[in-house]
Amino acid sequence: MRVVALADTHAPRRWRGCPPAVAAHLRDADLILHAGDVCVPSVLDELAAYAPVRAVLGNNDGADVAAWGAPETWEFDLAGLPVGMIHDSGPAKGRLARMRRRFPEARLVVFGHSHIPLDEAGEGLRIFNPGSPTDRRRQPHGTIGLLDIDDGRLLDARIVPVT
Repeated sequence: MRVVALADTHAPRRWRGCPPAVAAHLRDADLILHAGDVCVPSVLDELAAYAPVRAVLGNNDGADVAAWGAPETWEFDLAGLPVGMIHDSGPAKGRLARMRRRFPEARLVVFGHSHIPLDEAGEGLRIFNPGSPTDRRRQPHGTIGLLDIDDGRLLDARIVPVT
């Protein structure tokens, strides 16, 4: 299963349509995860034209994004891999342990909020922030995440520049 992970698209201020470099990855996706701060549900509709979408609410998302089907957190199974998703994972210090407590069954947690890409593992858990494809803030590039999952295992996780 090939999963594309996004966060912090901040439409329409930052996302005025799917950037071509992002679309190139979405075409091969089996699933798209959006870790919050979509801001308008039309982004989720646009992404859903490529593959099924699971999204969580960010601090800038309103009732319209919740009505689309985005809860505050989500726990689910991806090809046998237990996954948790949340927008804001809190401060960097203690993040891995905090996510382990928040999602005790998960082996992967996808999150956003900071716009800072992160791929960290420990304590039987991998935490993954794809960054933002459209609002890079102090990062050198806008980014997304690519996850390859099979038979309960995360085979590959990459953060890919798209700007």
